Amino acid sequence: MNKYFNGLALTAILLLASCTTAPPAPPTVAVAVPKAEPLPYRWTQGNAPKSYEAMKDTFKRAWLKPGDYVWAETLPTDGNPKVVIDLLTQTAYAYKGDALVGAASISSAKSGMVTPLGFWKVQDKRKMYRSKKYGNAPMPFMQRIDEYGIALHGGANPGYPASHGCVRMPMKFAEKLFGLTKLGTEVIIEG
Repeated sequence: MNKYFNGLALTAILLLASCTTAPPAPPTVAVAVPKAEPLPYRWTQGNAPKSYEAMKDTFKRAWLKPGDYVWAETLPTDGNPKVVIDLLTQTAYAYKGDALVGAASISSAKSGMVTPLGFWKVQDKRKMYRSKKYGNAPMPFMQRIDEYGIALHGGANPGYPASHGCVRMPMKFAEKLFGLTKLGTEVIIEG
């Protein structure tokens, strides 16, 4: 009988030793990495997305908080100035030649108003100007881009579209941009 129990115990030990108590490893599944979808621009020639990438490369910044700006310590001596406005991300970019020299958060047209898309040129510049349409509102470092009064200028910058159509910028950035540009400077507005 003792041999019987010993044989039975040995069989039970062998059976238990062959059992696994851990669950089987899950099958390997390839995880799909989502592709970065392009932003839903209504109109772009690619200047705004390229400017965003240039800001990350040049200033090591992926975003700017409301009222924030960056400006290069030194500017290239050659090349014409250019301004790119991105209405979708509410950001302005300043160039000298092909070099990005500055970027700032902006506030463009609120709902029901329009900041026009397209290719523009600086038509008029005044260090201090007052709006004829909107209650004599101050427009420091004003750079008008169309015949209806749309301009780039210093002003309130809450981080969302809040203007009557102008592009408001942080005051110090507007001052630096005013010093960079000249009549005829190209302004590209995408969004």
